[in-house]
Amino acid sequence: MNDRERTLSYLGLALRAGKLASGDEGVMKAVRSRTACIVFVASDASDNARKKYRDKCEYYGVPISDVFDRRELGQSVGKAERVVVAVTDKGLSELVRKSLAKHAEVGFH
Repeated sequence: MNDRERTLSYLGLALRAGKLASGDEGVMKAVRSRTACIVFVASDASDNARKKYRDKCEYYGVPISDVFDRRELGQSVGKAERVVVAVTDKGLSELVRKSLAKHAEVGFH
């Protein structure tokens, strides 16, 4: 399993642990309540959606990544497609961030 696949499997683990917010309302609520530890917005999301999450996460100091597309995010949580998800557990978010840091193309915004 490569680091990219490992990161996606951690998102599935977060879902099963009840520590993943998904969809626009759930993620925005998690960001505003400061329970979101890291947000993933799909690389193929609309420019408006990406800007909205980038701005909101910057304001609240939440790391955000756009390294996965909506199909990859959806597959990781057992759905067809997902534009945005957020890990809400500090421990799991650290695993995700360490795994992501190994990707050469990844940058947190």
